[in-house]
Amino acid sequence: MSGVKVPRNFRLLEELEKGEKGLSDDGTISYGLEDSDDILMSRWIGTIIGPNGTNHEGRIYNLRFHCGNNYPNQPPEVYFSSRINMNCVNQQNGKIQLSLLNNWNSSYGMEQILVELRNQMSSSANKKLSQPAEGSTF
Repeated sequence: MSGVKVPRNFRLLEELEKGEKGLSDDGTISYGLEDSDDILMSRWIGTIIGPNGTNHEGRIYNLRFHCGNNYPNQPPEVYFSSRINMNCVNQQNGKIQLSLLNNWNSSYGMEQILVELRNQMSSSANKKLSQPAEGSTF
C-alpha cells in the first residue's frame, strides 16, 4: 500500500479518533481539535505531562498545532503555549524545532511529535534545565 496518498481530511479524522481514545496508557500525552466547529481541522491542541525524574515532572504543558493544506505531506507548525525551557523550543515564541519536523515523513503525525517532545524532556540536554514558573505562557 506504499505510495497511496490518503486525503488530508481522512488522515485528520483518523488522528482525531486516535487522539480522543488517548495515546498513552498512563495519560501523559493527548491531543484533539482546538475547536470542534473547525471544519478544515487545521487548529489542534496537545498536552504533555512532564516525565518523572526531570525538572518537567508533573508539569502540564500545552501545545498548539496548525495543520496546513498540505498536511500530512508537510509537517504541522507546532508551538508550546506553556513556557518551557528546552533546546528544541524557540524561547521567543514557543515554536518547536525538531529534526522530526525537518525530516518529515507523511506517515508521521501529531502523536509522533508529542512522543518525541516528551522524550526530549528526558534527554540529558533538557531534563535538568531550570523551568519558568508554572502557568506562564508564550
